Amino acid sequence: MDVPRKSAARNKRIRQIVIGVVVLVGVGVTTKVLGGLKPAAPSVERAQVWMDAVKRGPMLRQVRGLGTLVPIDGGLVIPAETDGRVEQRLALPGTIVVPGTILLVLSNPELEQATIDAEWKVKAAEAELNNLKVKLQSDRLTQQAAAATVETDSHTARLEADRDAELSRFGLTADIQAKKSAATAQDLENRNQIEKKRLEIGLEAIQAQLAVQQATVEQLRALWQLKKSQIAAMRVKAGVAGVLQQVPVDVGQRVTAGAILARVVQPEKLKAELKIPETQAKDVAIGQEASVDTRNGVIEGHVSRIDPAAVNGTVTVDVKLEGALPPGARPDLSVDGTIEIERLTDVLYVGRPTFGQPNSQISLFKLEPDGKGAVRVQVKLGRSSVNTIEIVDGLRIGDQVILSDMSAWDAHDRIRLN
Repeated sequence: MDVPRKSAARNKRIRQIVIGVVVLVGVGVTTKVLGGLKPAAPSVERAQVWMDAVKRGPMLRQVRGLGTLVPIDGGLVIPAETDGRVEQRLALPGTIVVPGTILLVLSNPELEQATIDAEWKVKAAEAELNNLKVKLQSDRLTQQAAAATVETDSHTARLEADRDAELSRFGLTADIQAKKSAATAQDLENRNQIEKKRLEIGLEAIQAQLAVQQATVEQLRALWQLKKSQIAAMRVKAGVAGVLQQVPVDVGQRVTAGAILARVVQPEKLKAELKIPETQAKDVAIGQEASVDTRNGVIEGHVSRIDPAAVNGTVTVDVKLEGALPPGARPDLSVDGTIEIERLTDVLYVGRPTFGQPNSQISLFKLEPDGKGAVRVQVKLGRSSVNTIEIVDGLRIGDQVILSDMSAWDAHDRIRLN
């Protein structure tokens, strides 16, 4: 019979223990090595990122904003002079007009009737004035005749008094008769003077009565002229040469006095209203040079006004335009304006990152020397412009950095470029 060997079983056990120990040691070493390895860098397509190199030299600081062309004086607003109904609309917005161009035709039957009534009242008052003139002239002639009679009687009485006085001196008539003739002559002389004053006062009275009636005529005539002017205003005219910008009424619409019927602007008198982000508007000052792009030409200008209040995150800045406007420039035309803030002579700068505010610190991916990867670096930014920004610290001349939005790789400090 076979007898098992104790040495063989023992050797087998030792061999298994050794193998187990080796395996455990190998697993531990492998785990430690793998744990010490850094995670693989994610890959990014080079064509999908925007890169720029850091440069040193002059940098022009600018701010940019969208806006529109608007009339300098707001345009001529044409209001309704009286109530009425729109009968015709003869011009549409955009039409070139002259002062006599008829834009709208209104109607108002009540005003037309009132104008006719005012005309007849003027005619009646004029007839009354003419009648008063005839009557007063007749009365004056009667008064003049009476005054002439008194004057004649006074002259006759004076002659008789002189005659009786002469006869009394020679004793040819009684003294009482001479005295009586002298008294009669004096009485008629007094009456003659009174009549002369009455004639003078009568002339002034005639002039006063005629002036009162004349004033009534003028008052009624002024009212008639007002009605006539209101009727004429029913044919609404442009008033000035320019471009019709608005006609906010429709045919058949009732309008009241003072309602806006149209607005006319002069295209050669325009300015640009730019909306500048409030974070950038702090550096804008009156007098700074600016350029306005109308998509059909660039117009130079300068800042003429800055709105003191911000609305919806923007500040309105007016740019006064200099030189001739390009073809197609008109009110409400959308434009793109750029304002020159400052010229820096010698600074370190780079293209403006997608996310990066002036005077802040951000992280950017800087290309490695081999150009196959990029590592995250901290960069301190300074003053900014529309497309460039100053580098205060963290980069050197010639460094290539990625300016695109890299927020998807915030968890990584290194990327690989394919």
